[in-house]
Formats: sequence, C-alpha cells, structure tokens
Amino acid sequence: MSGKLWGRFLVFASVLVVGASLAGAKTGKDDGFRKLFNGKDLSGWTTTGNWMVEDGGVLAIKPRKGERGWQRYGAYLWTEIPHGDFTLDLEYKLPPRGNSGVFIRVKDRKNPVKTGIEVQILDSHSKKGKLGPHDCGGVIGTVGPSKNMSKPAGQWNRMIITCRGSHMDVSLNGEPIIDLDLSTSKVKDRPLRGYIGLQDHGQLLWFRNIRFKEIE
Repeated sequence: MSGKLWGRFLVFASVLVVGASLAGAKTGKDDGFRKLFNGKDLSGWTTTGNWMVEDGGVLAIKPRKGERGWQRYGAYLWTEIPHGDFTLDLEYKLPPRGNSGVFIRVKDRKNPVKTGIEVQILDSHSKKGKLGPHDCGGVIGTVGPSKNMSKPAGQWNRMIITCRGSHMDVSLNGEPIIDLDLSTSKVKDRPLRGYIGLQDHGQLLWFRNIRFKEIE
C-alpha cells in the first residue's frame, strides 16, 4: 500500500472509531449508564398518581382536577430503592413559570425537604442579576447556580447531577453550575444514601432520557 493510500486508510479508520464512540455515547451502551426510566412504564418507581408515559418515551406529570401550580402535592415520583454515590443524567421540559425539582439521597420519602437534598427545576431563563438557591439548578436552602443556563419554557434542558461522598456537582445544558462540599453546607446533616425523586408541584412537566450510573 502506498504512503498516500495508507494515509487515507488511517483517516477512514479514525472516522469509523470516532463515529462508533459518538454512537455509543448517544445510546449509553458503553458508558456505564443504565436507564432509570425505561420509556414504557413506571417499573422501578413508585408514586400515588399523576405520572404517566406519553408517546416517544416521555414521562409526564398531569395535575389532578383542583390542583394548582406553585403548591406542593404528594404525588412525587420515587425510586423504589435508595442510592448513594451516582451520576444522574436527565432531560426535562417546563411550561411557562414551571416549577419542580430533583430530590436525591432522601431518607424519608414522606418528608423529603428535611431528610434529603433538592436540586431546583424552574423557569429561570429570563432571570437577571444574582442567582439564588431557588433558581434553576440551585440546591434549595444552600447555594445558587454559578450561571443561568436555563433554556426558555417549552425547550428541553439537560441536567446532570453527580454525588460522590460529600461532594456534589451539577451541570445544566453542558455547563457546570454547582460544585459543592456537602459536609460544610447547610445540608451537611443529610444522609449519604437515599431515594431519588421527581417533585409534584401541581403543574405540567415532562422528563425523558433519565439515565443513571452507580459510582463504586
């Protein structure tokens, strides 16, 4: 094989390798992640209602008659088993003024606010100025995101939460926004292992591509 042909072969081979790597990352087959939501039903989860699976593998919450936004209701969606160190990778979409949250390491599912940690999900795209714990991506009662990465209402956002021991990281739409030492924070008394939950705030809300990787 001539030097020119060999060079072309190497380029072609590199393209195949990169393409395969990207395909693996997209499907999650080779990165150690598994689907926490299978896109078909609520296997592995528990709830008292409101949550349903829509076409395209989308998980939706639709408030019951009489339930109104910005109020907390009891139909949270919980994992059936607790988790300790992990990376949680998910996408969500909010309506205008939408509000929800991702709970992690919750000891008592009947009292998640006092026994767990909440990462805020909020329609914060138009927020100007300093961000606080109640803005999108903030850790409730603890610290706000370092930057506003929330997309406009109606668009899909991707959030990745990683917990390893007392360290917690959050990224939103490809940008790191939380780098927190839990042991020195206002939630230092929370357990290092607990349930994962999605919050019911009496509003329409959609999730998809919920992936999970246990960290040994």
